[in-house]
Amino acid sequence: MSKVTRIATFNPSQEAWGSDAEFEGTCRKGELRGIIAINQDNCVGCDTCSAFCPTEAIKGSLGVAHKINVNRCVNCGQCLVNCPFGAIEQMSFVDTVMQKLSDPGAFVVAHPSPSVRVSIAEEFGGNPGDLTINRLYNAFELAGFHNYDVNFAADQTILEEGTEFIKKVQYWLLGERGGDLEHMAAHPFPHFTSCCPAWVKNAETFHPQLLAHISGAKSPIQMGGALAKTWAAKYVWKVDPRSVYMVAVTPCTAKIFEASRPEFNSARQYLIKNGEIPTNTPNFQDIDAVLTARDIAEIFRRKNINPLTLSDERADETMNVYTGAATIFGNSGGVMEAALRTAYFILSGNELSNPDLIAVRGYETDIVEANIPIPLKDYGGKIAEVKVAVVNGASRNIKTIVDRLIDDRNKYHFVEVMNCPGGCVNGGGQPVRTMGTSWLHPLLPLPLRA
Repeated sequence: MSKVTRIATFNPSQEAWGSDAEFEGTCRKGELRGIIAINQDNCVGCDTCSAFCPTEAIKGSLGVAHKINVNRCVNCGQCLVNCPFGAIEQMSFVDTVMQKLSDPGAFVVAHPSPSVRVSIAEEFGGNPGDLTINRLYNAFELAGFHNYDVNFAADQTILEEGTEFIKKVQYWLLGERGGDLEHMAAHPFPHFTSCCPAWVKNAETFHPQLLAHISGAKSPIQMGGALAKTWAAKYVWKVDPRSVYMVAVTPCTAKIFEASRPEFNSARQYLIKNGEIPTNTPNFQDIDAVLTARDIAEIFRRKNINPLTLSDERADETMNVYTGAATIFGNSGGVMEAALRTAYFILSGNELSNPDLIAVRGYETDIVEANIPIPLKDYGGKIAEVKVAVVNGASRNIKTIVDRLIDDRNKYHFVEVMNCPGGCVNGGGQPVRTMGTSWLHPLLPLPLRA
C-alpha cells in the first residue's frame, strides 16, 4: 500500500472571515472562505482537480496554474485529495488548537467523527481500521483533550431526522392532519438529509428550490457542540460553559465552513435566555475549531503521541456511549439506513427482524434506489412503500437527481446526499495516499468534459 502524503496547510488570515458586509458573494458575514486553495507555484495545470469538483469552481487552461472561485466552492476538498502534484492546500486550525491546549483556563474537548477512527491509523503507518476507539480516546486525553464522541450526538440526530421524516409520512403519504403535523405542509417530499455541509452549501447556492425539502435537523457535530456547552457542561463535566472549547475532529474540510455559520451559536443563545451566562457575553460558536483527520495527526506528532502504541483499555464514559446506527454515518447510505430503522420501528411498532438494510448501501453505484416496505401499526398492517435514493458523490450525480425530481416530484420520499464518493470515509480531510483516492469505483472512468 502506498504511503500517506503530507498535505500543505495554511493558517486562516483575518480576511478569511470577510468584511462587515452582510453578504459577500455566496458567503454571509462571519462565514469562512478560501478554505481550499491552489498553490500557484506548484500547480502544473493538469486539470485533474476540476474533474472531481462538484460545482465547476475550478478554472484554468491546460498547462496553466488553476484557481478556485470561492463563490462556487463548497469546500469539500475532493480536488485536494485527488491532486497528483500536491498543489492544493487546506486552511488549518492546528496552531490555534495547540494554543488552547496550553491554556489552563480552557476545557478543550475532542469531538471525533465516526470515520476518523477508521482512517487515522494510516497517518502512523497502520492500515485502515488499525485502531480501536479506546486508543483514540486515550490519545486525545494524553494530548490534553476531554472526550465527547460525535457518535453520541449522531444517535440524537437520527432521532430528530427520523421523527421529522415520520411526520412527513403521516402528513403527505397517509393524509393525517392536526397538531404538530401542520407545519409539514411547507416541507414536502422528498425529504433530503442534512448532515453533509458540502451538500447543504451546494443546495443553497445552486438548487435553492430544494431547500424546503432538506431536513431541519443539524448535523451530529453541531448538535454535539450545542449539547456540550449546555447539558454536558452543567450536568456531566460541571464546568463553566464559557470555558468549554469544542474541537470537531472530522474527515471533512467542509465542516470548517459549517462551524463558522452564524446560526450555529445556539448554546450561547440558550445560556443567555436561561440566565446561566451574562447577556453581554461575547459571541461564541457551538463548535470553536475544526480539525481534519490529517490535522489531528499533526497535533499527535507535535506531542510525540502515536495512538497505535497506546492501551486499548478504557472505562465507559457518559459522553462516549452510542449505537451501531451512529457508527454507520461515515458510509454512503449510513444516515439513510439509520433513519429508516427508526422510522420502521415507530411506524410499525416493531424492530426490523434484520437491521441491515443492504438495499441502501454501496459505493460502486452512483445512485442507489430502493423501496422499503413498512407495515403501519395504526392502519391494520397496511404496507407503506417508502421510496428512497442514496446519492453517492455529488460531482456526477446532483444534476441527475435534481432533473429527476423536477420531472417527477413523487419519485422519491427520502434522499441521502453525500458530497464525497463513498461518504465521509472518503472525505476531503482524510489521509491522502500518493495515488490519491481516485481508485474508488464510482469515479472511474473519469467523466468526459466538453
